[in-house]
Amino acid sequence: MSAGTLSPAIPAATREVLGACPHDCPDTCSLVTTVENGVAVKVHGNPAHRPTAGVLCAKVSKYTERTYHAERLLQPLRRVGPKGSGRFEPVTWDVALDDIAARLKAIAARDPQAILPYSYCGTMGLVQGEGMAGRFFHKLGASLLDRTICSTAGGVGLLHTLGAKVGMQVQFFTEARLILIWGSNSITSNLHFWRLVQEAKRQGAKLVCIDPRRTETAEKCHEHLQILPGTDAALALALMHELVVNDWLDHDYIAQHTLGWEALRERALRWTPERAAAVCGIPAQQIRDLARDYGTIKPAAIRLNYGMQRVRGGGNAARAVACLPALTGAWRHRAGGVLLSSSGWYPVDRAALQRPDLLAGRTPRTLNMITIGDDLQRPSSPAFGPQVEAVVVYNCNPLAVAPDSAQVAAGFGRPDLFTVVLEQFQTDTVDYADYVLPATTQLEHWDLHTAYGHTDVLLNRPAIAPVGQAKPNSQIFRELAARMGFDDPCFADTDEQMCRQAFGDRLDFGQLLANGYASLPIADAPFAEGRFPTASGRCEFFSAELARRGLDGLPDHVPNHEAVGSSPHYPLAMISPPARNFLNSTFVNLRSLRDIEREPVLEMHPSDAEPRGIADGDVVRVFNDRGEYHCKAEVSPRARPGVVNGLGIWWRKDGLRGTNVNQLTSQRLTDLGGGPVFYDCLVEVQAA
Repeated sequence: MSAGTLSPAIPAATREVLGACPHDCPDTCSLVTTVENGVAVKVHGNPAHRPTAGVLCAKVSKYTERTYHAERLLQPLRRVGPKGSGRFEPVTWDVALDDIAARLKAIAARDPQAILPYSYCGTMGLVQGEGMAGRFFHKLGASLLDRTICSTAGGVGLLHTLGAKVGMQVQFFTEARLILIWGSNSITSNLHFWRLVQEAKRQGAKLVCIDPRRTETAEKCHEHLQILPGTDAALALALMHELVVNDWLDHDYIAQHTLGWEALRERALRWTPERAAAVCGIPAQQIRDLARDYGTIKPAAIRLNYGMQRVRGGGNAARAVACLPALTGAWRHRAGGVLLSSSGWYPVDRAALQRPDLLAGRTPRTLNMITIGDDLQRPSSPAFGPQVEAVVVYNCNPLAVAPDSAQVAAGFGRPDLFTVVLEQFQTDTVDYADYVLPATTQLEHWDLHTAYGHTDVLLNRPAIAPVGQAKPNSQIFRELAARMGFDDPCFADTDEQMCRQAFGDRLDFGQLLANGYASLPIADAPFAEGRFPTASGRCEFFSAELARRGLDGLPDHVPNHEAVGSSPHYPLAMISPPARNFLNSTFVNLRSLRDIEREPVLEMHPSDAEPRGIADGDVVRVFNDRGEYHCKAEVSPRARPGVVNGLGIWWRKDGLRGTNVNQLTSQRLTDLGGGPVFYDCLVEVQAA
């Protein structure tokens, strides 16, 4: 089946169009959209694409419900009520874009850095994400945004250990004999990986889950180490301790393909299982047993995910875990090693797409998206620069997803802040907009996608015409650019042309047009003989670059900002993993999925609920110094003692009292990468 052609079973009045799932998920599935008379009637997985294997998650299989949703934004809107009220009037595109351009011009004449783009991975597409938008804001000279809200701590950890966000190829997990699923609820957030794990399990592989929550995935594994949040590095160092004292090491691999072993060995020997057990909150014997398995069962593979790096020491934790395969020589096997992200394999020409040369020598400040709540409330100063006067939000819902959301709401609620939001639905952030511009969904535009859970490139072709007056992000920024007087030829590039520019001659675009995907030529066992993409070509246990910056060159356990036991007022640690049927704050408004989740909940262990007089189903007040959040208690062994799980991310407006779990999280940052610390949060819980 080729793009836009019929399979033999499809009636002549119907066509199938190949596309790609746009969402922030490692699977990046190949989609087949069935179109009848210009209407998308079905979306299913592409059976010809090996990673997708014809299967979609419950969320994306309902994608037509999203595209044709009754609450879809289909015309430009202008605010008529107070900020946050969500009251708008319809206007024409010309009225909206003319006024937006005029106001941005006036601000830019004073200082373009007073304009801030705010976006993340509402789409992972290279074109509808930061393609034409990057060109627009670079030409404007706006403030740059450090897009850190998900994965930067772990990514920077890998960079200073393996050299890039690279790892083993996911398909070979089926051949592993031991699989550690570390910080991942794969059943809900990495479905296609879980299918590979099940195949390995049927062939006799042992599965071990490491997670503070008793997830659906943990229930299906042979062992579960239910550690305290933020203690992953301590566990990894104790595993190293046992590998050393029992000589479960590949000395030749260490000698030939690693850097800094003697220093790491010395540090690991300080981390006995007993010491780590006291930090992690698990029995020391569990650590010894896992170390024995990891040292003696081969090949051993680690699937690391991003939950474990959303704490103060997240970067160090990712570094520590990434060191383990080199100690045992697991990289020698194609079914051995570690996979956090495969995104570093892709030779994307981001400069061609985003055109940073349009800055023309200017060096705007960079603001971290984690601190948006504080930054929107900062006055002008020599250190900060100009006060933020305008924000353009696309592919993101910061009112729901950014930490310390009371401050985020206060910032976006500034009467003098000019806010433009490109969106598909009336999210929490839309309620604070001055103008709302209706954006297309994935079925309505061109885009190109990489992945971080496999190594294929996927092309998304529009299956239907834009619904209503919606326009692709790329077209909105083209039209704004024209009104701003930006006449560089790159602003006339079509979306298809930009898809071709993303890889240039490094990828056969004809193959993408024909099949919808193309695979990168990655070796089965990429580090079997070393050749890591580090400066030394080795797995760097010791990072000279980190040491040069005054940081610890070796991985270590870095305690949480808000460690368990550090506050007499807030004795409970809280993590906020995603609800099974949501993806960040996406899909929250789809009734079929929201009805499954029912309502916002906080999972509590019985030993924490009972002393507080809290029964299953009670409304509870979860609070700390940053704010409070009301939801229903779910008394459940999914939570471990001392830790509560606030499942997210619900829109604030759907909360019992107009807030969500991010009312409680902080704007503090990780050790590496300036990432968020969503799972580094102390609270107290009371019956409401």
